[in-house]
Amino acid sequence: MKKFLKWTGIIIGSLAVILFIAFKVLQAQTKKHSPEDTIEYTQGDMELSVYYNRPSVKGREIFGGLVPYGVVWRTGANEATTITTNKDLSIGGGKLPAGKYTLWTIPGEQSWKIIFNEKQYSWGVNFNSEASRDPAADVLQVDAAVQKLAESVELFTIELSEQGSAALVLKWADTKVSVPIQ
Repeated sequence: MKKFLKWTGIIIGSLAVILFIAFKVLQAQTKKHSPEDTIEYTQGDMELSVYYNRPSVKGREIFGGLVPYGVVWRTGANEATTITTNKDLSIGGGKLPAGKYTLWTIPGEQSWKIIFNEKQYSWGVNFNSEASRDPAADVLQVDAAVQKLAESVELFTIELSEQGSAALVLKWADTKVSVPIQ
């Protein structure tokens, strides 16, 4: 009986190690196609940072195709995109308290809804490839107009830019969306 339990433990332990290694290899392969990036922005004593993964166009139709209109998007690939601020902000006319948020969007042809959610999610989608966002945890939703770009942007890009005032800028394929931050 002891021998049986010993071998059962060894087999279960070995399977656990193999599955863990397989998960890490799969995760590394996924990130190779959509690399991680962190951007930081400082203005006075205000500090903002955004962590996200950057998928590529790769010849695909992005908005209205890969990313459908009118459906919540995790705003990047892999893990949910996060934005962290040490100060209360005014974003697109709405108030966002200091803290860490996940960033979601609902793309449209003419405008996007930008959503800041207080829950942290380990992955951006569930097993059905649907956004894993809990709408009850939304803290702020703002609308932003779509601008068409003259040149296509291959890698999804988030910028915290300053042109008179700060802005959260999302660019991918031929689409740009910008939301003012104060």
